[in-house]
Amino acid sequence: MNIDFHTHTCYSYDSWMLPEKIVAIAKARGLDGIVICDHDTIRGGIEAQKSNKDPHFQVIVGAEIKTTAGDITGLFLKEEIVSREVNAVLDEIKAQGGRTLLNHPYQAHDLSKIDFDKIDFIEGFNARVSPEQNRKAVELAQRYGKPVLSGSDAHLYGEIGNAYTEVADLRDLVPVKHTTRYSSFYYIARSQYIKALKRKSMSVFLRTTKILIKRVVLSGGATKLSAFFRNLVGRQISQNDG
Repeated sequence: MNIDFHTHTCYSYDSWMLPEKIVAIAKARGLDGIVICDHDTIRGGIEAQKSNKDPHFQVIVGAEIKTTAGDITGLFLKEEIVSREVNAVLDEIKAQGGRTLLNHPYQAHDLSKIDFDKIDFIEGFNARVSPEQNRKAVELAQRYGKPVLSGSDAHLYGEIGNAYTEVADLRDLVPVKHTTRYSSFYYIARSQYIKALKRKSMSVFLRTTKILIKRVVLSGGATKLSAFFRNLVGRQISQNDG
């Protein structure tokens, strides 16, 4: 089974993707399953699971919880996670029969606070972080003897399936093979603009614009920058992203 272990929906503060459309696109791209793990809620996963009428396609309900040590994802969740202290979050996930996934461990994490005996999997490839961060994540998994999973961290439709793991069994999730490619920075920038709009945050808007302009100027891509902002107008990124 090929599963993308990290996607977001409109229930996250930085995505406009519709749960049922994520399922349709994931199936069209040859995936056998997908993890919906919105920020701090299972609502997107529940909605996607209810919309899925294909018994051969699996929607795993999850949530990416912002803990005191950084983001932790719960898989196979049935209830919302209330705790925010990292090890309490891990306990709460397991108490409802869930599995624990330490995602992008070298992006805004304090690993010293985490009880690794409570971690089931480590995200060894995230399509939105740097190759160096992914390399270190794989080394971390090897150090603690944890299986590695891959996820696109998709916030826009064009990212779905950028990274996925073939697993031998749905419940044990023993990884067999990883298929990976990195997302364009323009997708990351778009999701940050969505965050700025949803949270009405001028600081996020200005910070993202500054980084975007710097990258484009360095790459000599002024035409691409112009097209990016034209695409942004009218919220086309939420409906027509490919």
